[in-house]
Amino acid sequence: MESFKSFSGIVVMIDHFWRGSSNKVGCNKLVSVQNPSRQLVNFVVSPDTYFVNKVMVNIGDRVNVFYDENQPTPLIFPPQLQALVISKPSQLQNVKVDYFDRNLISSDGTLQLNVSPFTQIILENGQVFLGDITNRNLIVVYGPTTKSIPPQTTPYKIIVMC
Repeated sequence: MESFKSFSGIVVMIDHFWRGSSNKVGCNKLVSVQNPSRQLVNFVVSPDTYFVNKVMVNIGDRVNVFYDENQPTPLIFPPQLQALVISKPSQLQNVKVDYFDRNLISSDGTLQLNVSPFTQIILENGQVFLGDITNRNLIVVYGPTTKSIPPQTTPYKIIVMC
């Protein structure tokens, strides 16, 4: 089972990342992100990496990168991880990537979803999702939360990760 973690910081480098045949050069990127504590992590960004709101990322941008902490990682410095989801922080919206159970509570218990008829529910490719969103990995874009435990929110958008 995937266990999602995030790393936040400023993009300090973007470079090509070679994987396999030469006709794929340029399809993968290596994005280096440094947090305020000066920790540096290299993220492999592939065509499968989901960019929330289709944002373009450049050197100097603040980003939140979500990855699966259970994925094998080479023992190198700085760490090199596979980026699954990338978002740019905003005062108007938050992003959470996690597994949500049958009650739509995140696996870490820090967010409960109250889906409204106005919540957009889509697949990663932008198509409408018509199935059940419980017991799935979701990318949730939301605004304010309640002060309850767990905090509750009515998401703006839910992206179902297949």
